Amino acid sequence: MGHRASRLSPVPRFFIDTHDGDFSATDDEGQSFANAAGARKAALRALPEMARDGIPDGDHREFTVNVRNEGGEEIYTATLTLRGGWRHS
Repeated sequence: MGHRASRLSPVPRFFIDTHDGDFSATDDEGQSFANAAGARKAALRALPEMARDGIPDGDHREFTVNVRNEGGEEIYTATLTLRGGWRHS
């Protein structure tokens, strides 16, 4: 009887870059996720954290995440927009 080597599929690596209007961060290390959907979930979870950490002085700010695959291709983008303004009574 022959022995077959089992091959494990490598877990894909994704990179989540962020931008908040003032500061951009490029993810050079990446994270392993089972698939692109897992990377998307992580990117979406990052948006509210970015907004909490970067409360703007003004009334408008956009927080953006971009997901890249191992080949450097941007495969997903999401933006959280904060708009505020005084109402006149």
